[in-house]
Amino acid sequence: MKYSEASQDFFEQVYQVCREIPYGRVTTYGAIAKYLGAARSSRVVGWAMNSAHSQQNTVPAQRVVNRNGQLTGKIHFSTPFEMEEKLKSEGILVKNDTIVDFKKYFWDPSIELAL
Repeated sequence: MKYSEASQDFFEQVYQVCREIPYGRVTTYGAIAKYLGAARSSRVVGWAMNSAHSQQNTVPAQRVVNRNGQLTGKIHFSTPFEMEEKLKSEGILVKNDTIVDFKKYFWDPSIELAL
């Protein structure tokens, strides 16, 4: 398998996990990577999320944040406030680009999903 094909397959797995994140919950790049058996690949998950908007089936990219609950992916949305607005519409409070009470909203795919 060529590297690009392997990357594309991994990206699709990332998108599938993202589609499982429940409304009103969030997860992290690292939690997704760990669930997919690539614990040291949180940056690759981030690269996948950069292209999430181009997917035919919707990927709720607003639900993926960094390990501290910060909205580091907001630059990939159409406006600087879109990610925060989407999270707020799901009942998640955001202050200074960080989810307030992050642990309350954190969803761990390794616990919630079975491989």
